[in-house]
Amino acid sequence: MHFISEELDDYIVAHSEKEPELLQQLTRETYQKVLQPRMLSGHFQGRILSVLSKLIAPKFILEIGTYTGYSALCLCEGLHKNGELHTIDINEELEDFQRKYFEKSGYSHQITQHIGDATKIIPNLNQKFDLVFIDADKPNYPTYFNLIIEKMNPGGVILSDNVLWSGKVIEKLNPKDVSTKAVMDYNKLLVTDPRVETVLLPIRDGLTISRVL
Repeated sequence: MHFISEELDDYIVAHSEKEPELLQQLTRETYQKVLQPRMLSGHFQGRILSVLSKLIAPKFILEIGTYTGYSALCLCEGLHKNGELHTIDINEELEDFQRKYFEKSGYSHQITQHIGDATKIIPNLNQKFDLVFIDADKPNYPTYFNLIIEKMNPGGVILSDNVLWSGKVIEKLNPKDVSTKAVMDYNKLLVTDPRVETVLLPIRDGLTISRVL
């Protein structure tokens, strides 16, 4: 979702860091072989994830929603040399696709793939995380937050994608629209929960940065 003109968006991308070749390959293959390729984080947002990860220098990262592995590889760019990234996705059909690019990246020894329901997997993770990226099914966003908040190190950062939900968050709510309601509830949760300080950025479809106090 773009909330600015295409021309200005092109200018922004042109004056940001270039997309690594491996991620260009991943993007091409995703568009060729996988349904809903627009779910990719993409060049611009991927570079934002990369820079944020480099600034945080996390030792432990959790990603909820792997898709084809693009965002995981971006987050790995800032991962501590002895760090780990745990990524969860419910779609087992994408596991081999993800692993192929993880192995090409050189980060595969630091990445643990989890396949299944994140609400059941997260409680069994023993790590304390420095960085979490949530980009999965919207109805479970509040649940994911409540599951991970006690697993965060002080000063850790939670990134949440699609929090503007194509602008539906400011439109009249359709009572049957479960996803929009969940995103609205989630945004309210982040801005009112005393355990985090939050800024919502109008990047692509909305990206929230929440710092754990």
